[in-house]
Amino acid sequence: MGGEPAGIWAASVEPGEITDAVSTCAHLFQAQVPKSGDVRAVVVGEQVFCALITAPPGVLDWRSEYRNLSYEPVDCPEPVRAALLRFLGEFGLRFGAFDFAVTPEGEWWFLECNPNGQWAWLEHAAGLPITSAIADLLENGETE
Repeated sequence: MGGEPAGIWAASVEPGEITDAVSTCAHLFQAQVPKSGDVRAVVVGEQVFCALITAPPGVLDWRSEYRNLSYEPVDCPEPVRAALLRFLGEFGLRFGAFDFAVTPEGEWWFLECNPNGQWAWLEHAAGLPITSAIADLLENGETE
């Protein structure tokens, strides 16, 4: 729109705003988690690549502010890593892009898994070798 990328981003709604009108198309309602940032966790085979995504204060959905984000590679907590691998295993997948909200206390809240999620911009922005991991998985059936 007007030469700029556009999309529909997550937005806050109050319970009274949810009427029968929502029955005409799919919606996903989640509790709003107070957060200090978000994490995109990209799982390739057994490898987990995580980037902390920090948006300007007050931004609910980081995807609405691509030009104003900062990225930093972060370690995945072991319980989260194990859960990600179990999740993919249950669905017979070898790749998934997971999104988490991270609270000021450092808790990771699961938002979603996209089995075909975007990852390429993170390679440069956070210095994550995702392309190599995907190539290794495709060539060798493994990533380590």
